[in-house]
Amino acid sequence: MESKSIKISTKEYRARCEVLREHLKLSGLTGAVLFDNYYILYYAGFAFIPTERPVAFVMNTKGEKALFVPRLEVEHAQANAVVDRVDQYVEYPFEPHPLNKLRDILEDMGISKQYAADRDGYPWILGYKGPSLSELLGEKPLGIAAFIEERMAIKSQSEVNLIYESVKWGNLAHTLLQRYTHPGLTETEVSLRASMEATLCMLDTIGPIYRAQSPFSDGASVGYRGQIGRNAEIPHALASNIIFQQGDVLVTGASAPVWGYNSELERTMIIGPASNEQKRNFDHMLVLQETAFQAIKPGARCADVDRAVRAYYEEHDLMPYWKHHVGHAIGLRYHEGPFLDLGDQTEISPGMVFTVEPGLYVPGAGGFRHSDTVLVTEGGIEMMTYYPCDLESLTIRV
Repeated sequence: MESKSIKISTKEYRARCEVLREHLKLSGLTGAVLFDNYYILYYAGFAFIPTERPVAFVMNTKGEKALFVPRLEVEHAQANAVVDRVDQYVEYPFEPHPLNKLRDILEDMGISKQYAADRDGYPWILGYKGPSLSELLGEKPLGIAAFIEERMAIKSQSEVNLIYESVKWGNLAHTLLQRYTHPGLTETEVSLRASMEATLCMLDTIGPIYRAQSPFSDGASVGYRGQIGRNAEIPHALASNIIFQQGDVLVTGASAPVWGYNSELERTMIIGPASNEQKRNFDHMLVLQETAFQAIKPGARCADVDRAVRAYYEEHDLMPYWKHHVGHAIGLRYHEGPFLDLGDQTEISPGMVFTVEPGLYVPGAGGFRHSDTVLVTEGGIEMMTYYPCDLESLTIRV
């Protein structure tokens, strides 16, 4: 029953498609072809794992919507996609090539000239090879990805609600992670235990109305991704089954996909007591994040936020420990645009959701980074994540 579900409603999917249809009409186009799996989820509510087998969402200016899938996805698409028709091909690779069937569908829907697409053909992933749309239709498509990204950047209330639900279970997973972390244990055993227990609790609570809709995770997940001890100075390290030791700086990450929507919670913890150097870096990190919070407001540019934070780095001679921008948008993708970076001049608007995560990465000492998910409102920001951020709360007692 839709009224008792936390997922995006059929009405909202149709409203999104109507905005897309109006854009196509105003642009003098006959229709659009979308291959990106997140765009397909955004417009059709169909989540799938992208492989070498092409999948496409097609809509013409009459508002007719089709999903083009391999035979193995037919029942899956028919049960979940908010479209008028599901068209299939046998398999890839096959004779004839699946995109020949897509060309026939486009022509049947009146899409052959003056059309839009997110890319000129199915992307070459996992060994796929095939013709471009330009080769099939004899005309290059007009790019439409920028238009879609702008729509996705402003979240509806339903999307915000799903991100809040994600926050809740990421918070629980992180609570368990901190509880179970002790010297002598490994990041693998602690991360798996916390993730599993949080997921089982989530399923006990909202299981009947829950779907992950994610190709990466089927529940709450939390861990360290190898950012332990000196490895914490590598922002995107990989999990290495490291054994925890007293004095380690630990950088965490927690989330939970909820009907495809994600949040981000990261904290810096220390297996204490913290040294003076660790306290100093931790305090700088808190001020850097607070500086970013204060700079995020409607009408400001994404670049303004990064500029304000960089000014603090420079004032306190911290630029040698800088490695990345302040943050990024988040939603259906774990990373989305726009980005809180000097190179992004996007105007910040109410409804945008960002992660805020400036960090310090000090050779020999480790990394220091909190990440919080925030919603832009008319008056500034609303904190969505709520895990404690002070050093005392994040010190693991030995």
